[in-house]
Amino acid sequence: MIYKLTQLKLGRYTFIPLFIMLMWASTAAAGALQQAKSQGLIGERQDGYVGYVVKPATQETKTLVKSVNAKRRAKFQSTANNNGVSMEDVAQLFFQRAQKASKKGDFIQKKDGSWRKK
Repeated sequence: MIYKLTQLKLGRYTFIPLFIMLMWASTAAAGALQQAKSQGLIGERQDGYVGYVVKPATQETKTLVKSVNAKRRAKFQSTANNNGVSMEDVAQLFFQRAQKASKKGDFIQKKDGSWRKK
């Protein structure tokens, strides 16, 4: 499946990296996401979504996580449908790329569910 995912077909373009097509709708949303990551409030989960590092989360953080995850879920589903693979496979590939792209100090979820700083 991973091989198939590396050759995504999106319109007339092929082999567009997954992280490029998962860019946010606005710079403000991307800024808020990175700020929350930098503050250690949220991190990249193993399943391709963002999760709470600090609990209980504030309402603002909950709203941000819900919004980001809804956008990711929609994009994962669209990409999976367009490429004949499962949404879980797309999300897993995204996690691998997000993990590599994360900045030093960002939190990444380990397989056991605990969090580690990059």
